[in-house]
This record gives sequence, structure tokens and C-alpha cells, in this order.
Amino acid sequence: MNKEVKNVLELNGVVKCYKQGKNSLEVLKGVDLCLCSGEALALVGQSGSGKSTLLQIAGLLDRPSAGKIFLNGKDISAAKDDVRTVLRRDFIGFVYQYHNLLGDFNAVENVMLPMLIKGVAKNEAKERAAFLLDKVKLSHRLKHRPAEMSGGEQQRVAIARALSNNPKLLLADEPTGNLDPRTSEEVFEMLLGVISETGLSALIATHNMELAARMNRQIRLCDGKIEDVARGGVLLERMVKNFY
Repeated sequence: MNKEVKNVLELNGVVKCYKQGKNSLEVLKGVDLCLCSGEALALVGQSGSGKSTLLQIAGLLDRPSAGKIFLNGKDISAAKDDVRTVLRRDFIGFVYQYHNLLGDFNAVENVMLPMLIKGVAKNEAKERAAFLLDKVKLSHRLKHRPAEMSGGEQQRVAIARALSNNPKLLLADEPTGNLDPRTSEEVFEMLLGVISETGLSALIATHNMELAARMNRQIRLCDGKIEDVARGGVLLERMVKNFY
């Protein structure tokens, strides 16, 4: 019997340096991080502390200068670009501060795109996209384009899109940072509900300490290292029911 993998994401001694002429700027200075299966982990820290850099490395969008990356217990630090592309497509979902929806496509079409890229049949992709949008309470916006939706609605479409290929790992970079407080709370609660209902593992960068406290754990990135770890409060007292 195979040993159960408990860590969906693990970073060991991750270093990231950027060359600036003859100088080198070290943004990450040996980051160690473990994200357990089904866990929601808040990543906090000041602007410029390296949170986005860490998420880009965890999401295989950038390579570390040193250190190792494990997904589901497998070392993918030296994986080739084509392997990394498939892992990003099939294993990881991304949500950003700005929704990054395609303006010429409606909500259903934006959510369908990752599935079509994967090779899912058009009818099947359309059906799942409509299903996901219904779960984020946007069944009345299926044919609306981003410009016809509010900021909160656009971000909910982005969440549905991130879930389209059934990822195991969700990475979110300030997913409510561009929203007003009320909308931020609504979107964040929905995001946490989705995480809990699907059993996703999530690493979420946020400046909002009240929202961070509602996740399972908090880690702080300071001076390129993980400074401290705190247990969060109650996660998801109100969940999105029957997501699947």
C-alpha cells in the first residue's frame, strides 16, 4: 500500500536572487514551507517582502535560484518546461488581485478556456463552466462580459476559472485586494467555502489580517524568510454547500 502524501506543496530552502547589473538582490533567503492536504494557509507580509515571488515559484511560473519544490511529495525542482506547463494546467489553480479575464469573452467562455486548452470537449467544458458559475452564484451572468459585471462578480468568475480543471492546489495573490470591504468579505467567504467543500489546499497572500485569521494557519514573510507561524481562528463557519 502506498504511503499517503500529506503535503500537497513543500518548499525546502528556496532562494531567489535577481541580478541588478553587477549586484544581486536576494528576495527569498531560504524559505521552508509545507502546505498540508485540505489546508488553507495565509501568507502575510509587507509590500515588497516577496510574497508574489514566493507564489510564482510555488506555482511553477518562475524558478528558484536554489532550493527544492515538491508537489504531492514529488520533487519537481528540475522538471522541464513542458512538465511544468502540464502541472500548472492540471494541478494548480491561480487567482490574482486583478481578475485577468479576457474582455472579448463572456463568463462561461472565460471559465471554459482552461478546459479547452486541456482538450476537454466543448460541450463538456461549457456544462462544467455553467455549473461552476452557478456555485459562485453567477448563473444569471453566464453570457455577460467582464465589462458588464461588478468587480466582485469578475473575481468570482476568476475563482470559477481557477477551479475549472479540478486542481489540487490553489494559489491566490491578494484575491480581494482590489475590492471594497463589503465585496471583499463576500468574495473571501465564497473562496473559503469553495476551498473547504472541495478539499483544496490553498496558499493565499493577503494584507487583510482579519481575513488571514480565518484560515487554518498564518505565516509571515519578512526579510526573505518565514518569520513566524500562527494558528488561525475558525475556518468557514458558513460554507458553500454541495459544491460537488
